[in-house]
Amino acid sequence: MRSASGTMLIESGRLVDGTGRPAIDDAAVVVRDGRIAYAGPAAAAPQVPPDAQTLDARGGTILPGLVEAHYHPTYFNVSELADLDIKYPVEFVTLLAANNARLALECGYTAARSGGSLHNIDVWLKRAIEEDLFPGPRLAASGREICGSGGLMDWNPDYLQLGMQGLILLVNGPIEARTAARKLVKDGVEWIKTYPTGDAASDHADHHSLCMTPEEMQAVVAEAHNYKVKVTGHCRANLGIKNALRAGFDTLEHATFMDAEALDLLMAKPTPVVPALQFEYASVQHGPEFKMPQKVIDGHQETLDGGAESARMIHEAGGIVGLGGDYGFAWNPHGDYAKEISFFVNYVGFSPLDAIKCATLNGAKIMGRDHEFGSVEPGKLADLLIVDGDVLADIRILEDRSRFIAVMQAGVVKAGQLTAPAKLL
Repeated sequence: MRSASGTMLIESGRLVDGTGRPAIDDAAVVVRDGRIAYAGPAAAAPQVPPDAQTLDARGGTILPGLVEAHYHPTYFNVSELADLDIKYPVEFVTLLAANNARLALECGYTAARSGGSLHNIDVWLKRAIEEDLFPGPRLAASGREICGSGGLMDWNPDYLQLGMQGLILLVNGPIEARTAARKLVKDGVEWIKTYPTGDAASDHADHHSLCMTPEEMQAVVAEAHNYKVKVTGHCRANLGIKNALRAGFDTLEHATFMDAEALDLLMAKPTPVVPALQFEYASVQHGPEFKMPQKVIDGHQETLDGGAESARMIHEAGGIVGLGGDYGFAWNPHGDYAKEISFFVNYVGFSPLDAIKCATLNGAKIMGRDHEFGSVEPGKLADLLIVDGDVLADIRILEDRSRFIAVMQAGVVKAGQLTAPAKLL
């Protein structure tokens, strides 16, 4: 991915640097060769060369590019579980994934961690983005996922003989779990996504059930860590959370029904969590219009309430919360990513500064790249979002990409009002 050359001065804006520190009014950011050289009060900014490019923030907000920490690039308009693996052929899903990546960047998300992908699409999508073939967020790929046979992700009836190979690797016992992990490592993933527990949407493996044994989970972690690959897991049931933490998972997705013992295990490391709650809210709000069974809607409500309480527990304990999750469903579509940030402010009770930190620096920490991006600090890549308006006064401004003055990666404006219109060949 190319970097800008030369010097740029970004002025006349309010700086929200992503660290959780108070905003700086009348701030300036100086970018040199794609990296941040200065970020702070305009009065203390260093002199820039006469030929430096100037970007006027118009009294708006300068903040880090957002990080979607649970991103499904291959999900598209999913209305039932079967849509995840058999709705479209892989060739079309690849095109949809490229389009979803472009959309994420346009929505201010300059980085994303895949939470599962059909086939091996996200591994190759990452390469295409890094080689500037397609616009999109800096991506951490995970490829296919791992679940115990008969668990949440094993929904196709056996008599149809459809298989699940494009989406999930089904395992029975630790030997098969090791085999699946090795396969994914060979495919080039950076994260292995597993399913220790079920979910409200399942008829046979609900949100209080377990879908993998502790031995299977331990085998995945041992193989992944041997190859310096990280492991995460869809964890709702309390025992599943504890099993994942005891197995050495690097993050948890959801961590929905936590008790004090689970919190102690989580904070011992501490292990980051991506609660992904806007999906649950959208499921409750829009479930009836999509003919979702009332039992499933009630399950999502229980998950929403439990997940919000767990997120508050983790936050109050000083844990690491990242934001993102499960966009690509018909009632929770791609492009709505920033609704997660608003939800954490307006429903869960996080302050705007804390929610932005979760959606920037914490996301970068989860990706293992907080030394490169995630905050507006000297030495880091100039992955920036410049917004027309005060996001601390109205966090929902981040949902409106028409308000984005510029979305930048390494100092290059990739989206927003300042992008040049595409030229026809």
